[in-house]
Amino acid sequence: MESNHAGHTGTGFVNFDAVSDAYVEFTVQAEQPGATKLDFRYANGTSADRPLDITVNGTQAAGDLSFPGTGAWTTWKTVSVTTALVAGTNRIRATTSGVDGPNLDSLAVTPQGPADTEKPTAPKNLRKDKEPTTTSVSLTWDAASDNVKVTGYDVYQHGQLMKQVDGSTLATTVTGLTPETSYDWTVFARDAAPNVSDASNAVTIATLPAPPDGEAPSTPQGLHATGKTATSVDLAWTPSTDNVQVTGYDIYRDGAAAGTSETASTTVAGLKADTAYRFKVRAFDAKGNRSAFGPEISVTTAGSQPGGTPDPGAVKTLADGVDVAWGVAFLPDGSGIYTERNTFNVYRLTKSGQRTQLGKVPNSQTTGGEGGLMGVEVSPNFATDHYVYFLHTSSDGNRIARMKLENNALSGYKVLLDGMAKSRYHNGGRLRFGPDGKLYAGMGDAQNDSRAQDKNSLNGKILRINPDGSIPSDNPFGNAVWSIGHRNPQGLDFDSKGRLWQAEFGDNIMDEVNLIQKGGNYGWPNCQGTEGSCSGYIAPKKTWPVSSASPSGLTIINDHVFVATTRGERVYRLRIDSSSNLVEQKSYFEGTYDRLRTVEVDHDGDIWLTTSTDKDGTAGNDRILLIDIVYSGGPGSGPGEFEPTGTAFADNATIPDKYTWDGSAAQDTSPPPAWGAGGTGAKS
Repeated sequence: MESNHAGHTGTGFVNFDAVSDAYVEFTVQAEQPGATKLDFRYANGTSADRPLDITVNGTQAAGDLSFPGTGAWTTWKTVSVTTALVAGTNRIRATTSGVDGPNLDSLAVTPQGPADTEKPTAPKNLRKDKEPTTTSVSLTWDAASDNVKVTGYDVYQHGQLMKQVDGSTLATTVTGLTPETSYDWTVFARDAAPNVSDASNAVTIATLPAPPDGEAPSTPQGLHATGKTATSVDLAWTPSTDNVQVTGYDIYRDGAAAGTSETASTTVAGLKADTAYRFKVRAFDAKGNRSAFGPEISVTTAGSQPGGTPDPGAVKTLADGVDVAWGVAFLPDGSGIYTERNTFNVYRLTKSGQRTQLGKVPNSQTTGGEGGLMGVEVSPNFATDHYVYFLHTSSDGNRIARMKLENNALSGYKVLLDGMAKSRYHNGGRLRFGPDGKLYAGMGDAQNDSRAQDKNSLNGKILRINPDGSIPSDNPFGNAVWSIGHRNPQGLDFDSKGRLWQAEFGDNIMDEVNLIQKGGNYGWPNCQGTEGSCSGYIAPKKTWPVSSASPSGLTIINDHVFVATTRGERVYRLRIDSSSNLVEQKSYFEGTYDRLRTVEVDHDGDIWLTTSTDKDGTAGNDRILLIDIVYSGGPGSGPGEFEPTGTAFADNATIPDKYTWDGSAAQDTSPPPAWGAGGTGAKS
């Protein structure tokens, strides 16, 4: 092996001994028999041919195969031969037929027969193997079958890949788990193509309790306010200690529970302006031992101020008894439409809480996990076409469909785009119309990560289609694909510059928010967030540990990105700065409303937030919440600064969508805009 000539791959190349019958032998595993193309990459800096004899399993495939001069030892070319391989192990030998051979860099092996598109059968009888421990669960299952060969099994815990084993292994132990916790397990089989099977049966197994621990953490001290707005207070305190580990803090407001925090700081939102509130904090550990409360403090929120920073204010329940409200969109009259993932029902909901069922989306199916009726979007031209768009799972995969909404009833189901594979997890699901009038969709990899880098696959992508389902002529790859390299993208929205932002579930390391570019590659499965082989891929704008996020919904208000998280049970808010970075992170409602699925801004500039308590299998235990957004800080907050007034500027200086004008006739007329006499901070 040598590496003295540039341009080789790997760590070097083979320099043949200058004798007859010198050889190099490659061992190649073929998953199925048949014609196979062998590409030998070589360099020959002489003017003489240096032929090689090629044999496969001792049988000659090519005699005196020519390896002519390449002009220089740093000029690499390819010589090819097609031959038959057997299923299993093959020995491919290249032997000098003269007195010397070329510098041989690599062998590429490409089957020439029809592609294997048949997926393995689902593993059956997934069950507990050994008894669980406090931090591990042992599983076993019956073998799957395949038309060629099962090469491996993937072990998932509620959508998160926990372990991979080879195709001959039918049992494994997953370690590093949390004591006294129930886990939802599923196994998938895969072949070399790689095709991935349907899910095995699901089994729930809990880890054992940790050893007895009756010692509570120390009492938190030093509680103080680090900031405040008209609707929120930032708190911090000295961290507690524990004989094992402090796992979190209970936050109380005026004597009642107001949420939790994983760290020694939090933001309590949903408050009223210029109002005094009492706060206290206590610590807890994994066994539920709780410290005493630290000293209580009183903080008065700021007075109401006009400006441009959207702060979450008062929260009320618009609807309860909801079952996994997945998608939310808004009609021109300001009422909302939401979908229920598992029932396939579509409802209309007003801000006064009046709920009307509009119908079901036909041909919908669940996947026993994350699939079903997901995204919904209202046509930008709803006033004339009455179209509502859906992304849902069907018997043959995920699809985008369109229906008409007239007289509070859905009808006229039409499929616009299909061919997206489905799986128990990773179905994406979000829809969003862009300012260009195109419909964008987040589509997961359906638990086959190789699809994410395949430009011909619609999985693991952001998709873009015309409202009639046709493919826009300026799409980068000639199909519905807009960007590639995604695992499970869900949150989508556009900023004031018309740029698309996207939230994406990571695997077991980190979740991310991306600024999407036409034809951009975001790295999955080679890169997860900023971990892995990330060179050459577009880096995320924000990442979080998966335990603190699992982001599903994303909406943008005044170039502030709001992200709703399921596992993190909180809403993040970040500002898009002039360099297109996400800064000034704030976290709201942590541990207050359980898992959060969707966050959407309505026509009045307020937020609709849906809960997603979907791991317990209980129907109708979710809610749709209305969060009053108060716009504080920014221009207008200081003496002498420009201050918009009048009813045109609802919610403190943000003009509601219903008062903006698109040039069409019969639009609502805006009330007269008015403003104060301040001379600084004005904007056009």
